[in-house]
Amino acid sequence: MQESLLPVAAVQMVSGLSVGDNLEQAARWIAQGAENGARLLVLPEYFCFMGRHDADKLALAEQPGEGPIQAFLASQAKQHKIWLVGGSLPLHSPDPDRIYNACLVFGPDGKQMARYDKIHLFGFTKDSESYDESISIRPGDNPPQVVHMPWGEMSVGICYDLRFPEFFRSQGDVRLMVLPAAFTWTTGSVHWEILLRARAIENQCYVLASAQGGHHENGRRTWGHSMLIDPWGKVLACLPEGPGLAAGTLDFSRIESVRQSLPALRHRVL
Repeated sequence: MQESLLPVAAVQMVSGLSVGDNLEQAARWIAQGAENGARLLVLPEYFCFMGRHDADKLALAEQPGEGPIQAFLASQAKQHKIWLVGGSLPLHSPDPDRIYNACLVFGPDGKQMARYDKIHLFGFTKDSESYDESISIRPGDNPPQVVHMPWGEMSVGICYDLRFPEFFRSQGDVRLMVLPAAFTWTTGSVHWEILLRARAIENQCYVLASAQGGHHENGRRTWGHSMLIDPWGKVLACLPEGPGLAAGTLDFSRIESVRQSLPALRHRVL
């Protein structure tokens, strides 16, 4: 029988140039979240490193199943007996000049349960602000996948994926969507909450988004506002800026209630 309640938390960070410092910061918030009862925690995109230049992450790329960042995630999940969505980290790709921006999911026994390589790569130019992830990141070759959890299905996306509703809809009937992210202040201030609430409303499920949030050593400013949203689009928890936790409890009976009163998923035509 599936569980009806699940305490969760999104970790918000302001990651810097030192992998060691970032892992130490992540460990503190994971421990606090677990101590507060969270059984599933999500780290933000680039939780382990925010470099000065696009190519800086190449030197940190790990082989799948090997390396200190993956070992850290596995040990944290096992130590606290939690499900841990490991934000994103650089993994080697066939392209020597680009990495995969990968999100790994670990179970309470410390074993890797899923991997998703980001397929939508962010590009933005306005005035003096410019980003092009394709310079240093290779888009994922693996399609979006549903993670089968003890309490139901969970979908995983990364940051820019949020702008593509078909990405999440293609993953079918899920109870929770998780989104590690590092939204820029410019785009996040106008689009972040609207898009997250839309994904929750149109898929009638919970959305848990873990963000970078603040001023980074590399000069970048991220929007933050890690949040938990229910299937009706209500924001249950939100952390505007700075390190910390956005925590709450998933009540899966809420999903059934929303879907019974407004059976939009059954009304789909296309």
